[in-house]
Amino acid sequence: MKHRRARVYDALAFLTAILVLILDQWTKAWVVINLSPSFFGPRISLIGNYLSLYYIRNNGAAFSLFANSTVLVLLIAVAIGVIAYLYLRNINTGSLWYKLIFGLIIGGALSNLIDRVRHGGYVVDFISFNIPQFNFHFAIFNLADAAISVGVVLLFVTLLFGSVLKPEEASKKTQTIQETTLIPPAATSSEVSQSSKEHDAQN
Repeated sequence: MKHRRARVYDALAFLTAILVLILDQWTKAWVVINLSPSFFGPRISLIGNYLSLYYIRNNGAAFSLFANSTVLVLLIAVAIGVIAYLYLRNINTGSLWYKLIFGLIIGGALSNLIDRVRHGGYVVDFISFNIPQFNFHFAIFNLADAAISVGVVLLFVTLLFGSVLKPEEASKKTQTIQETTLIPPAATSSEVSQSSKEHDAQN
């Protein structure tokens, strides 16, 4: 039963990854067709000056980090290794929550990898978030970057709170066991009958 449930969770994780990949590739294709050329194309405002669509080509990692750097290759290799290790550890025992998180991360990573292969090293970014009042301009990103970032944050929070709660659960279990051992076992009916007979004989 547990293995069957784990297989269902794996299937849902796979569907999550495929959904992220399809949505990301579809939005990128739409952006390339309608907002070209990159860096000089039109800008579509979604929420005033705060959120808009603007097409750029990104040679770096998520949010334009480590552009044209060998550090990027090393980080991607390490990230893939860590994700694969964590997923394999939970392949038969992991919860649905873990599976969906991995689906988000894997789907986003695969979609950006497809971009790099198709376009010779760059990915299509188009989501621009700004707060003009504070002169804040967030790096332009795409749906794959968002899925990876959300997945990593959720994974970190889950692992953090999981490690915090486990010692408390262990202490509660230990306390329950100690209380159980201190409580004397209930007397059986035969023991009660024998005790009453001995009491009557003494009288």
